[in-house]
Amino acid sequence: MTRSWDVELFNLSLHDSQGYQGGSLSQIVEKKELAPSCKLFRLKLPLIARKAQPGQFVALRIEETGEKIPLTIASADPEKGLITIIFQEVGKTTLRLGELGVGDEIQDVVGPLGQPTHIKAYGTVVAIGGGIGAAPIYPIIRALKRQNNYVFSIIGARSENYLILTKEISAASHQLLITTDDGSFGRHGFVTDELRRLVAGGVQPDLVIAIGPVVMMQAVCAFTRKHRLKTIVSLNPVMVDGTGMCGSCRVTVGGHTRFVCVDGPEFDGHQVDFEELKLRQAIYLAEEKQAVELYKRNRPGCGRC
Repeated sequence: MTRSWDVELFNLSLHDSQGYQGGSLSQIVEKKELAPSCKLFRLKLPLIARKAQPGQFVALRIEETGEKIPLTIASADPEKGLITIIFQEVGKTTLRLGELGVGDEIQDVVGPLGQPTHIKAYGTVVAIGGGIGAAPIYPIIRALKRQNNYVFSIIGARSENYLILTKEISAASHQLLITTDDGSFGRHGFVTDELRRLVAGGVQPDLVIAIGPVVMMQAVCAFTRKHRLKTIVSLNPVMVDGTGMCGSCRVTVGGHTRFVCVDGPEFDGHQVDFEELKLRQAIYLAEEKQAVELYKRNRPGCGRC
């Protein structure tokens, strides 16, 4: 398989700043809670920070016996050698990750992985981030605006408490529209409702890019297909090695098998088989639930150990 991306295994830590090694550590230099169960980490990763582009991600492993998980690079600061990751605590590994603090170290970080977003002057762009999808859409919005696109951004969450990066995305957009499922902030409804209003009001996007829950991206694509609007989605299926070897992240796009870690994560939304993707996303739900329950029951301080 031909790989056009450049992968670096970052191994710079407080104890070792020389070259490349396997199994090295990276340090957390900043931690913030953006919303309930949603954390922001800044990691000292100079090599990755220098090469990261919008749309790419890293794969990290907290400790020797832990699983490897993919997380989007929300921003990179090459001068300071920092990258930002934003994640939601939904499984055992993200719960464990969220318990780490400033000064703690992560066993392995590999990246930047995946194909970067194709950034050019499209014209008018509508960028949509649902829930935690606001994190990966943010660097893309910034890059698109720098290419002189007129950017409408739409972000949504279940309620005001779960909205993230509103100030940052507002500053990076020409117009920001916000929706909440319960109407506690912005417009009551879904991101697709705002997209419909824009198009009904005469906005004709040259590109729509959507990142978020699978059902949200599918709904966006169902609408844009009817209006013949070019639409890109970013997929986040189950992923193991992140290098195209294991095949766990395979999806069907345009009738062909694609591997999200090396061919994606972005694809033509009108070509994605979302029904298959939803089935694959649910394949390990029982095991994931069991792992979370066991972790919560056995971790220090749980009161039942």
